Amino acid sequence: MTDRPENTRTATYHDPAEDQGCLRWVVAVPLVILYALAGACRYYALTIRPSGTWDKDAYGAISLACFLTIAISAVALLITAGPPTVRRAMGRWWLAPPLVLMAVAAIRWASGG
Repeated sequence: MTDRPENTRTATYHDPAEDQGCLRWVVAVPLVILYALAGACRYYALTIRPSGTWDKDAYGAISLACFLTIAISAVALLITAGPPTVRRAMGRWWLAPPLVLMAVAAIRWASGG
């Protein structure tokens, strides 16, 4: 006996839901890495405190951390929202983390960076 199904029609049938599961993993891993990098930059942007109004280095570091957060989040957003197959496979909630990170970084940059 062989492990092949007798009906060749069912053997060639390909379930698109299985492809979406694999696509989710392939896209989710880089997205999680990008979210972690953007989150770390956002953390540094929020925790850096200038010693005074004369501390240009701290203000520069805050601006850089905010810029990196926005740039990394934009790349993650493009990966998530760009291709229609990725958009269908990942779902809408994957758009929330980069949008929130970008908003927090933009507020920090505008308020004191």
